[in-house]
Amino acid sequence: MALRIIFCGTPEFALPALRALVAAPDISVEAVITQPDRPRGRGREMAAPPAKELAIDAGLHVFQPEKIRSVSARDFITNVAPNAIVIIAYGQIIPGVLLDIPRLGWINVHASLLPRYRGAAPIQWAIVNGETRTGVTTMRIDAGLDTGPMLEKTEIEIGPDETAPELSKRLAEAGAELIVSTLRKLDRGEVQPQPQDPSLATHARPLKKEDGSVDWNLSAQAIYNRIRGLEPWPGAYAKFRGQLCQLWGRPIEIEREKTPQTPGTISLSASEAFVACADGTSLRLEAVKLEGRKRIAARDFVNGAHLKPGEIFGG
Repeated sequence: MALRIIFCGTPEFALPALRALVAAPDISVEAVITQPDRPRGRGREMAAPPAKELAIDAGLHVFQPEKIRSVSARDFITNVAPNAIVIIAYGQIIPGVLLDIPRLGWINVHASLLPRYRGAAPIQWAIVNGETRTGVTTMRIDAGLDTGPMLEKTEIEIGPDETAPELSKRLAEAGAELIVSTLRKLDRGEVQPQPQDPSLATHARPLKKEDGSVDWNLSAQAIYNRIRGLEPWPGAYAKFRGQLCQLWGRPIEIEREKTPQTPGTISLSASEAFVACADGTSLRLEAVKLEGRKRIAARDFVNGAHLKPGEIFGG
């Protein structure tokens, strides 16, 4: 008999897992719970979340409660009576009254090697902090924030130039394979939940606009990590002549015997621009985007700005 589940998820990150579950012959996706349609884009037209679009294409029943803690949501889940509920990036906290409804519990795919990087932005903060390895963890959720017992893990390397969207795509695919494996093993009693060690826990808080502000007193590598990790939002930015300017670039080494420059100082070589950072490093600008304008190549920025000697990017 197929394992009956409800899938609970919303954004693109959840889609590979939903596809894998739908394709599994021994798993039956009875319904998809996702966020309500929301206004999107410049026209603010109502748009369905990605999970809903995929569910409709797959012929699945879709339920979109405004609040998962509502009586209607509890009644819906109770009536479906799933063996397990898979939850991936749903966007709301699950109340305790719902956790015991499925026999196997609510199984989450989290984009880190728990207990590290609990929270809303594990992919972004792993890159910003210069991690070279990360992964996905399946866990049974409890009343805490990513504190439930762990089931299985998959570890992967972070590429030296990999951005948050690129890593997110790879982790989503890894999570899709892992959730199918975890559900099968849970159903057969072949995996034992392992408690997390709270002493090893770190927190990946939600991103804020101000997180993108570049501190030129950091090394060029640390700034590059922030550029990669905060793509596409909030991005890495500094002030230039009073305007916010989003930056893209790569770190380079400079000759240490040269006279050190004030961090943030812009220097030119041919049509290239370099920004002085800490520890004898420099960031080679590749592209910039001034407020209200399109992204342009660094050489076009240099030519158009008519930079003055010693000009500085503000923090």
